[in-house]
Amino acid sequence: MTEKLFYNDVYKSEFNARVLSCNKNGDRYDVILDKTLFYPEGGGQPADNGTINGIKVFDVHEDGDDIVHYISEPVEEGTEINGVVDMERRVRLMQQHSGEHIVSGIIHHKFGYDNVGFHMGSEFITIDFNGVVPKESIDEIEKEANEAVYKNFAVNIFYPTPDELEKLEYRSKKALEGAVRIVQFGEYDICACCGLHVVKTGEIGIIKILSHQNYKGGTRIFMLAGKQAYEDYVAKNKIIYNISNMLSAKPNETDIAVERLINERNFIKEQLVAVKKQLFALKAEAVKENTDCVVMFEDNLESFELRQFCELLMERVDFAAVLCGNEEEGYKYAIGGKNKEMMPFIKEANKALNGRGGGKGDMVQGSFKAAKEDIEKYIRDNA
Repeated sequence: MTEKLFYNDVYKSEFNARVLSCNKNGDRYDVILDKTLFYPEGGGQPADNGTINGIKVFDVHEDGDDIVHYISEPVEEGTEINGVVDMERRVRLMQQHSGEHIVSGIIHHKFGYDNVGFHMGSEFITIDFNGVVPKESIDEIEKEANEAVYKNFAVNIFYPTPDELEKLEYRSKKALEGAVRIVQFGEYDICACCGLHVVKTGEIGIIKILSHQNYKGGTRIFMLAGKQAYEDYVAKNKIIYNISNMLSAKPNETDIAVERLINERNFIKEQLVAVKKQLFALKAEAVKENTDCVVMFEDNLESFELRQFCELLMERVDFAAVLCGNEEEGYKYAIGGKNKEMMPFIKEANKALNGRGGGKGDMVQGSFKAAKEDIEKYIRDNA
């Protein structure tokens, strides 16, 4: 049985303990100590990392009454070890987990929804609720969550008696037996939880809801808290200022500048499409009418432009192929035959020219991965 020192002082990082067992398990060693500060994965919170006698602890799990530490080298049974917890990681995890509690509690109070899924990832936290959180409520939820941080009140952790527990209104994802650990964040949340949390809410620093989406009939919230939220802000602030410099716009007006840029780009694209259409018409007029087959290789055409040009050519010839690309990346094609079912032709062409694609009626589109000369010869020979 391993004594859980991490519940006594979440900010204590170093301890000594006796090795109860050390067993080789594949390329790792599973170590059980008589006591530990290493928090095992559980309650949605990842395990602590750190070292045992300088050997990296890369994961920690609970196995009944024992806590198993995964390390890469053995330690001798019966000896005393020195353990050191990576406090940078632990504080980050506590900030994230405590921030999640506050947000989940606020949503539960406002809408009655339960937190039915919680994951602390390397990039953000996700929380899943069994109801739809209105989009217009997100900013207010975030504001209220940060007010809980600013109040800097103590987090209350206690083990109620069975009678007290029965009368207590608290959040829990499953039915619980035995001693139940309750974590209370003032008026904002009260929840059964085995995880580690900050001592006072001010230690969270900041809570930021990044986004939300509809998920399985409810809502998934993406959020950050603490140092990770601060680092996210610093990174995004740099990006905003870089964009503002490139656009010669004030940082708080970059969205307006980008919208203007997109409108200008769309106008230019429309003009370009019109010019290309005129060019296609002129090129098509240059082709002699009643020609059996014409094959043209063009530069920088989109799929719809290939089709557009091919349709113009088909007004003058019986069989037309327009292609764009190169031998390294392949050639996109639009191929049409006047009054001809094209699928039998393109099936064989794809086999011969390492192609893929299809269509219906007299027009097919796709791509070939073959030499330009081989493509043109095959089309002319089989048109």
